Amino acid sequence: MATVAIPADSPARSHPEWQYLDLMRRIWEEGSERVDRTGIGTRSIFGAMLRFDLSDGRMPLITTKRVYWKTATREMLWFLTGETNIRPLVLQGVKIWNEWPHANYVRETGDKIALEEFVQRIADDAGFAERWGDLGPVYGKQWVDWPTYRYGPDGKYERGPGINQVAEVVESLRNNPGSRRHIIEGWNVAELDRMALPPCHKTYQFHVGDGKLNCALYQRSCDVALGLPFNLWSGALLQRMVAQQVGLEPGEFVWMGGDTHLYLNHEELVTEQLTREPQGEPKLEINRRPSSIFDYEIGDFIVHGYEPLGALAAPVAV
Repeated sequence: MATVAIPADSPARSHPEWQYLDLMRRIWEEGSERVDRTGIGTRSIFGAMLRFDLSDGRMPLITTKRVYWKTATREMLWFLTGETNIRPLVLQGVKIWNEWPHANYVRETGDKIALEEFVQRIADDAGFAERWGDLGPVYGKQWVDWPTYRYGPDGKYERGPGINQVAEVVESLRNNPGSRRHIIEGWNVAELDRMALPPCHKTYQFHVGDGKLNCALYQRSCDVALGLPFNLWSGALLQRMVAQQVGLEPGEFVWMGGDTHLYLNHEELVTEQLTREPQGEPKLEINRRPSSIFDYEIGDFIVHGYEPLGALAAPVAV
């Protein structure tokens, strides 16, 4: 594989994106080959960490290929609504969740409808979308409506009020910044079997130090080529939004991966990306402060200084 050979002590290696490229190279060259859920196969390492300074508007937005940050932002805003149906995303042109309900539809009905036709039916037919577009209680549902249960007045076990973890974290950061319990958790064991895909980016923990808000994201499973660029942007974006809401400066974003892998059919993307060098310093401007963490809109976010190299495509493993 032809890769960029830059000495570790070179000033050119100071760009934070080299962490990502070095991780990609390590997995591809040293990772163990494993048979995975999709049947495609991966090269994988276990346990990885990347750290990014978010001060002065900096963001971990990958430059060695184009990352569609508006798509990732729309997904994050969708998570915060608690919605689990893909139709709101489809109507905005966001395609990243389409394969899962499509595969479920084909499996259950035997109708081998093309993905594009399925997605168009989701957009055009609200009833069809309600039946076939739902992903189960994924991400946002757990974030803002974690289910609780209790015994009702008649002695029967019943659903209690949902827990809005995001709102509770915002309040705890305002009122008890020194707490070690500023956590948003997506891994609801009782509901995993109802989810189209169990949460990959599963645990967010916030920490206040020296007047800055830090965030650590633990990801149990990570597709480094396609998923991680989105995950880095989205995690840092959530941190920036929370920081603005609680009146703190953003500090460090720490990403931690469990099963951190590259799919074997991503070789062309990996080979090309490892010939490229990071460039520029993308920065995010949030141009208003909504009254709530749940009231941001896509127009509130402006990225400056992002001039990435060309897009790189690879198949999504479902």
